[in-house]
Amino acid sequence: MIATNYNPDVLSCLANLSNDEVFTPPSLANKILDLLPTTIWSNPDAKFLDPVCKSGVFLREMAKRLMNGLETRIPDKQKRIDHIFKTQLYGISITELTGLLSRRSVYCSKTANGQYSICESFEDEKGNVRYERMQHTWQNGKCAYCGASKEIYDREEELDTYAYNFIHTEKPEEIFNMKFDVIVGNPPYQLSDGGAQSSATPIYQKFIEQAIKLNPRYLTMIVPARWYSGGKGLDDFRTAMLNDKRLSEIHDFPETSDVFPGLNIRGGVCYFLWENDYNGDCKITTHKGDTIGKTITRPLLEKGNEVFIRYNEAISILNKIKVKKENSFSKYVSAHKAFGLRTYVKGKKASFNGSIKLYQNGGVGYIKRVDVIKNSHWIDEWKVIVPYASPGMDNYPHLILSKPIISAPGSCSTETYLVVGPFGSELICKNVRSYMLTRFFRFLILLLKPSQHVTQKTYAFVPTQNFSESWSDEKLYKKYGIDQEEIQFINSLIRPMNLENE
Repeated sequence: MIATNYNPDVLSCLANLSNDEVFTPPSLANKILDLLPTTIWSNPDAKFLDPVCKSGVFLREMAKRLMNGLETRIPDKQKRIDHIFKTQLYGISITELTGLLSRRSVYCSKTANGQYSICESFEDEKGNVRYERMQHTWQNGKCAYCGASKEIYDREEELDTYAYNFIHTEKPEEIFNMKFDVIVGNPPYQLSDGGAQSSATPIYQKFIEQAIKLNPRYLTMIVPARWYSGGKGLDDFRTAMLNDKRLSEIHDFPETSDVFPGLNIRGGVCYFLWENDYNGDCKITTHKGDTIGKTITRPLLEKGNEVFIRYNEAISILNKIKVKKENSFSKYVSAHKAFGLRTYVKGKKASFNGSIKLYQNGGVGYIKRVDVIKNSHWIDEWKVIVPYASPGMDNYPHLILSKPIISAPGSCSTETYLVVGPFGSELICKNVRSYMLTRFFRFLILLLKPSQHVTQKTYAFVPTQNFSESWSDEKLYKKYGIDQEEIQFINSLIRPMNLENE
């Protein structure tokens, strides 16, 4: 029987408008707040800031906890409400509209001093949830604070500039003129950078860096997990975070829909706890659906690594591979645009006198040899090509790679493909391809794959083999001593891949 008096929390029903600015469900907000010490909720002097208010859910849920925690300290309910909302909870909304929504969620009124506001102490309508329309500071076509493109974001007065208050100032401490004990939030993730198709620049790291400048006791945010491996605009941030001993806990979600149903943010998301007084290893937990993996406290950077390994179970596998001290397979993998030909280059449908085969987006064409811009000496070599973009979504188990293709002498490819090789014969190419099809091979790529694209860097953990022979998972597991539990773990993440009949 369906209950007829069910009254859902409206903040759990908000639809996300994009992958850039994502609303936080109340259940998730509470899991993030659970990272904080319980004693903080009974401290009447503690100050809390959400610098990126969208729905006001963090402030609302913090208010509930403070109402319970301060009940014995401030028995009078109205005095307790006034104290919490006037002196403890602060927010900066990302737009004027989210400011109204946040005040409605927190104060039960879109104006903090309105007739229906539960707080009776505010004199102005904004209360402690601020919004100020900001302008970007343009330098050489980019914003000096956030890197936004002037061409895209230099907008008319009635349009949103996406110049977020919190990060468009050198002195964030002057916004409220106080020191905060706790900073918590779900910042905007990226801004379009005017590049091809859906190209965008990450921006969430700037909110974390700005929050750390405020020197709080605790900082917790939920953000995309691409920073584990660095990449576009994230290398310096990755280095700083992975060497910061104050990062005490990470909850990792490789599949975004486990946190934000219906969204697919490549590389997944994570939330973390940063503690000012902490100095040590990090407690790491990986979540997969309703399953919570082993929680292990370990260094964010394993010895000899420059990136964070998100799966605790992968550490033992990597160590077994490293002990062999073999060269990295990445030495065979080309950089992007191996032949200098962009994705939009299309060859003729039929071959012609003097033409070479072009593997292009959507199939095969034929071009003149002189049209190849670089690495023309590879044209007449045996090689393997593999699509630069990985197939499918981030759902388990992964394929990671699209099927590799043997590219015979007299051929080249557009930037749709990376080139592996060149090699001395077709037989070697077939053996290389057999290796690339294994779960073992693709698992090691997964560990360094922060987005849809499989770049040269993502092959770094893959060891080189003797390609005079063919390879299978069984052969590789025996060579490296991969035990049954580790095999099951690899199989849980990686889907089998077989070539169709040739």
